[in-house]
Amino acid sequence: MAPMPGTNSDNSSAARLDCLGETREYGLQPLATILTERHISNHQIVEASTEQLTHKMMAKACRGRYLSSKVRQKILRAVNKVTGECFRMGDLFTYH
Repeated sequence: MAPMPGTNSDNSSAARLDCLGETREYGLQPLATILTERHISNHQIVEASTEQLTHKMMAKACRGRYLSSKVRQKILRAVNKVTGECFRMGDLFTYH
């Protein structure tokens, strides 16, 4: 049986390419290390956010899946609030 259109038939975790041939996955991000070192969970970040931030967004952010700049800004504000530190975008993400 042929795979359904629009599905990934090999289910591999290789970097996915968008329609322009650019990668949308950037590998483990500094955000994940920062949270691990400070014993902060994704749930704590989501809970502290006053914006529309989801657990799914946090999971994508930590593993390096591309996120829009607006979502990255929401995560930045929530991380700064929880840690009490003043991180910049470049401190949390290796792509822009």
